[in-house]
Order: sequence, then C-alpha cells, then structure tokens
Amino acid sequence: MNTQIGSCFHCSLPLNPGQDFSARVGGQTQHFCCFGCQSVCEAIYAAGMEGFYKRTPEGMLLEPPPMPPEDADVYDLDEVQAEFVQKQGQQREVHLLVEGIHCAACVWLIEHSLNKLPGILSARVNLSAKRLLLRWDNNQIKLSEIIRRLGTIGYSATPFDPEAAEGILKRQTRDLLFRITFAGFTMMNLLWVSIALYSGADEGEFRSLFHWVGFALATPTLFYSGWPFLKGAWTGLRTRHLGMDLPIALGATVTWAYSTWVTVANLPDQHVYFDTVVNFIFIILVGRHLEGVSKRHAVAATQRLLDLQPRVALVLQDGEEKTVPIRRVQPGDTVIVKPGANIPVDGVVLQGESQVDEAMLSGESKPVSKRPGDNVSAGTVNSQGALTINVTSTLNNTALGKIIRLVEEAQASKAPIQCMADRIVPWFVLATLSLATLTFFLWVRSDFEIALMAATSVLIITCPCAFGLATPMAIAVASGQGARHGILIKNSTVLETLSHVQHFVFDKTGTLTEGKMRVTRIITDKGVDEAQLLLLAAAAERLSEHSIAQAIIAMAKEKNLSPKEVEVTQFVIRSGLGIRARVQQHAMVIGTLRWLEMQDIQISEALLEQTRILEQQGISVVHVAIDGIHLGLIGMADQLRADAKQLITSLRERNIKLTLLSGDRHTVAEAVAQQLGGMQVIAEVLPEDKDRVIANLQQQGELVAMVGDGINDAPALIRADVGIAIGSGTDVSMESADIVLMGEDLEKIHLAVSLSRRTLRTIRQNIIISFTYNIIMVPLAMSAMITPLIAAISMPISSLLVIGNAARIRTLFRQQRK
Repeated sequence: MNTQIGSCFHCSLPLNPGQDFSARVGGQTQHFCCFGCQSVCEAIYAAGMEGFYKRTPEGMLLEPPPMPPEDADVYDLDEVQAEFVQKQGQQREVHLLVEGIHCAACVWLIEHSLNKLPGILSARVNLSAKRLLLRWDNNQIKLSEIIRRLGTIGYSATPFDPEAAEGILKRQTRDLLFRITFAGFTMMNLLWVSIALYSGADEGEFRSLFHWVGFALATPTLFYSGWPFLKGAWTGLRTRHLGMDLPIALGATVTWAYSTWVTVANLPDQHVYFDTVVNFIFIILVGRHLEGVSKRHAVAATQRLLDLQPRVALVLQDGEEKTVPIRRVQPGDTVIVKPGANIPVDGVVLQGESQVDEAMLSGESKPVSKRPGDNVSAGTVNSQGALTINVTSTLNNTALGKIIRLVEEAQASKAPIQCMADRIVPWFVLATLSLATLTFFLWVRSDFEIALMAATSVLIITCPCAFGLATPMAIAVASGQGARHGILIKNSTVLETLSHVQHFVFDKTGTLTEGKMRVTRIITDKGVDEAQLLLLAAAAERLSEHSIAQAIIAMAKEKNLSPKEVEVTQFVIRSGLGIRARVQQHAMVIGTLRWLEMQDIQISEALLEQTRILEQQGISVVHVAIDGIHLGLIGMADQLRADAKQLITSLRERNIKLTLLSGDRHTVAEAVAQQLGGMQVIAEVLPEDKDRVIANLQQQGELVAMVGDGINDAPALIRADVGIAIGSGTDVSMESADIVLMGEDLEKIHLAVSLSRRTLRTIRQNIIISFTYNIIMVPLAMSAMITPLIAAISMPISSLLVIGNAARIRTLFRQQRK
C-alpha cells in the first residue's frame, strides 16, 4: 500500500504532529497515526497477510480501526451463546456483525486470517451486509479468541442482532437523505444562476461572478453529495475492479473540472456546466434512494418473517404472570399466550384450546385447532382462547428462526447465472469507458463542449446498475415470497436447477399418500380365529414404531382387545422386511413374503392367492406366521392425498417424467400409480437403497428431483439434484432437502416448480431489459442527442424497471390464491 508522505501507512489519515508511532514492517520503517494502527499493521504482517495492503484502496480506511468489545469473554458462556449461536455439539455457527469492513480486501483479510486458526471450520464474509458467517469447533477455539483475533487485524465484531442491523440501515438511509437534501438545495439555487446566464448574463460584467457562485455551490455538492460515487470509483480503481460508480464519478469530476478551468481562467468563449454536475448528482441520488426503497419493498417478505418474532413473552413464574424479554425465556419455562397475540416460542400446549393461524409459516390460510399435547410454533397467531405453553425452543432454534436463516442464506448465495453476470459487469464498465472515450474524440474536432457533454452522457447512461441487479433481485424476491407461502429454498442454485428438472421421483408413503395406514382386511387359514391372530400380531407390533404396527394396534383396540397385557420376548425387527418375536410362547413372524421365506416358513397357496387379489386393489399385505406356519394375512390401505392426482396431472402436462418409488410390493405400487393416472413404478425398494435408485437415474443423464418426507428418505434427498421434503420442518428435512415445503399441501410442489421457472425467466427478462436499454440509449448519447441531465434521469429508470419486474414474481402467488 503506497501512502503519501505525512499519512498513516495503515489508514492513510494524516500523522499527528509531535506523536511518533513507528515500527519496522516488511523490512522498512513505517509511520502510523496511532498505536492502534501500528498494532494492527504489525499483526497483519506477522500473520503473513501483507497482501491485504496490495488489495486495499488507498484512503479507504478513513479512521483508525474500531476498538474490539471489552467484554468478549461473555460470549463464551453457553447461556449467552444460546441467544445467537447455532449448536451442533461442539461445532457451532454464528453470524457476526463486523465493523470496519470497507472493500473486497477486507473480505480477503478476514477470511484468510481466520481460516488459518486451528478450530475454524469456515469463515465467509458478506461484504454488502458487513456480516461474517463463522463455523468453529468450540473445543479447539473460543468465540472470544476469534473476536480478539479480528480486533488485532482491525475489525470489531459482535454477534449479529437484527435490531442493530436495522439501526445501521436507518443510519445509511438518513445519510443518503442528507446528501440528497444538500444536492437539492444547491440545485435550486443554481437554477437561478443558470437562468441568469442563459438570459444574457454570460456576456455581461457579472459573468465571472455567476461562474464563481456556481463553483461555490457545485464543489461541496460534488465532494459531499457525490462522495459515495467518488469513494466507490476510487475503491474500484485501487482493487483493479471496474465498479458501477466509476462512470458516474468520472463524468461528474471531468465536467466539474472543465467548468472550474473555465471559471479560473475566465475564458470568454467557453461555458460552465456546474448546474449539470449538481443536477445529475441529485437525480442519481434520488434514483438510488428509490432503488433502495423498491428493493426493501420487493423483499419485504423476509422482514415480515422477522417481524413475526415477538420481543417479549408472558411467562408464568411462581404462579404470577410476568412480562419478560424473549431472550430471557428458556426451554422448560411456561408461557401464556392470550387471544390475538403472536406465539413467541416453539412449545407444547399444556392447557387451553384455540384456533392458531399458521399462514405465515406454512402458507395454509385455514386456522389449525390446538389443544393440550399439540405443538405450536413461534410467529403463529393465537386466534381465540388463551393457551398455556411449555417452551421447547426459543429465538434461532425455533422453526421460524430456522426459516429466516434459510431465507437469508438463499438470498446471500449466488446462482450460476449470477456468477456469470458478476464476471460480465467489469467488462461492461470497460466498454462504457471505451465508448465514452470514442465519443469524445469523435466530437472534439468540431466542438470541445459537445464532445465533453456527449462523453459524460455516455458515462452516465450506460451505468450497468440494472444488469447488476438482474439476478440478485429476482432471487431475493423468489426466496422471500416462497418462505412466506411455505416454500423454503436453501440456496439460489436450487431455483436454477429445479427449473431444468424433467424427472420427478415420488416416495409413496407419506408423500402421495397420507401416511396413515389402516387395517381393511384380516384373512386367516386353517380355521385360525381372526381375533386371536390380531391379538398376537398387535402384541408383537407394539414394540415397533412403524406406521403399519400402529395401524394393527389401532384395529386391536377397536375390537376391544388388550395387546399390552400380552407378554412379548425376543423381539427382533428388520427394516423394510418385518419383525420376529415370542408372544405367549408362540413364535411370531410378521412381515413380507420375503421375510417369511428368510425364516424358512412354507407359504400357504390359499393365502398367496388372496394376496394377489388384494394387491391388485392397491392394498398392501402383511403376512403372519405362528409357530412356523403361515396362518394369516392383514390387508393395509393408505389413503391417497386428496390433491395427489391433481399434482401428478399438472406435472404430466408440463411433460415432466414421473416415477413412483415404494417399498411395497410391485402390484400394490402399480395399483396406486394407476389411481394417479399412471407413471413409472420402482417398487420393493428398501429405505437404504433409495439413494442408489436416484444415482442410477442420474447416471442415465437425467436431472432428478426427489420428493419425500424428509426423514426416511434423507439419503435419497441428498443424492438427488433437487431434494424436496414435504410436510415437515424437522431438523433432518432442513439438513437433507434443498427445498422444504411446510404443511401438507401437495400443490406447493407444482408451485415450487412454477416459482423456479418464473424466477429464471425473470432473470433473463431483466438481463434483456438492461441490454435493450443500453442498445437504444447509448447510440443516442454518442450522437449528442441526450444531455447529461436526461441521461441521469434515464439511468435509474432502467434499474427501477428491473426491480419492478423482479417484484412481479409475487403475482405468481396471487394467481395461486384465486
């Protein structure tokens, strides 16, 4: 990093007279403005990170490094970390708000410095949000050590608090409004100067006075109101990254410099353009403010999710109701939620009955009945009666907290098409500079002032802001709106991949069916009593948690049998096959035909024929053998979901290939497929083999989306190009699936496909809007048919068009509700 004589080597501020902070770094003696800068610089060189200074724009660090928190040790306490840290044993994750991040060099320094520390699993910096996503092993390194390490290299870090982040956003907005107000004030005053000059004063005795008045108004406007553009341009030049602020800063500075030269030299035949500088700075700042407002409005769904989390809770302590901050509520506490209030925690209802509106979490508009024993989620609205709730999770550990985290990660991620756009933007800026230079030389031979104004117009009008916004705005709107309607998208790559998927694989049980098995038939052989067979089977199955076991037990209870009173020993279960046990001294084998054959049991031909008849009707069959003899079978049916056929039909209309994946017998799976209108069937697949089926399909060159319940299907969901878990917000589904659908509405699968395709189409439309705007406007600017002021008005319009087009993604959900 090259600094001017008399400036701090680290932050570029002037050195303090009479104070000498100096040290030998990199083999040379360097001078610093304070001990803080000296310490930070020495730490950076000691860590071998001196490349930071080659990447840092000179003058970017406008103040010495911020002081690190004095109470960093507090953040090591588990009770404190519970408020903001995600825990997976000793492997933990936290979002840190980092003060002092200015540019890409800061990102490089932080990530490289932390990744060298033992115990750091990953460190990723979000430059725009000034946030660090940190994962670390708490056994090897403490959070306080990481925060102090950041302090030694010049950054102050604290755990991310949405309220603090909102305060920063408000300060930035207020700062922008101050700059706009100042530019508007000078623009109005310069208007009178311009009127006087255009009315003839430019040829009178007061010509020079009016020029100096224009200079006095335009100069502070350029360097105060226009500072964000100047700063951004200088940053880009120093880091050798051509940013979007460079053309604006160059156009404004060159026009001001030319007008200043005319004023100082008092050139009689030349004009000044101070009003042009002020006017287009004001217009562009207003455009940026409108862009910011439009962006926040377009992605407001994410903020609405944040707003769902109440700040306080009514906690029952020692028989008294006390209002306490939500951060002080702990699992195990008892919370009271009154009618009309938002539920502040995840928990289990202890007392009371009510209707709870879960629309903002699941997308389901119909309130859900809640009574003792039912689970409730933070952010949902208690509509009627008062509820007493036992707290199970708070803050980030709630379903709402996980949803917000997924949405933020999706909005921060980059789709492949966005990575391509990011690579194009610097070349876009280079093309802008080249065209402006060409325009200037084409006109300078005939008229210098026309050449200057035309080149400035080109610089302003071709600003590639719209192109840069094309992808991230569409992704932000899609992920935010998806979450609002119960579609949680892990990252932006998923949206792009899903839009190209042409093969959907559905798990049958719990996905296309309700997952609630019920006994429909009991058939026995050799004169065995049905009730006795059912009692023995239910007694054996009561040690299993499988849905088939629960259905058999439920049927036994309906017939007033008591399986709990029967002694069961030597219980063995084999996933996907069946169970084996001793019940009342009888050797029981219950499960598939294959399971019976593995136990060397002779299959009854009569029962085998009955099996074929039932399976053709879509009824699954559980075989029962007692003391080595095949004596009966139990027919099980799982009701298709009401909207399953509609989903399959809509996907088939999109020419999407469909496959039903099931562990049932092939005949049963085929019968279910026929009820749905027909599709390819892969049956008799054990849970552990489902991911192999997905891998085989992928080896055939197909992009595969797997739809399952997110628990038993976890390996297959991970293996698929896009994994979709339906009807759950479990930790397993959150980790395994790329898309998690809250609630039981199957139509959300079709909606997710529509969302992915609409998003990709919107991105392409935005890119086309950006290029079309430039193709039309650039030739007009090069031909001097557009003034810099008109260019300044036109430029933000293109960005607003892109933002508005991205916001149209919301209409997809409005159409869905109609």
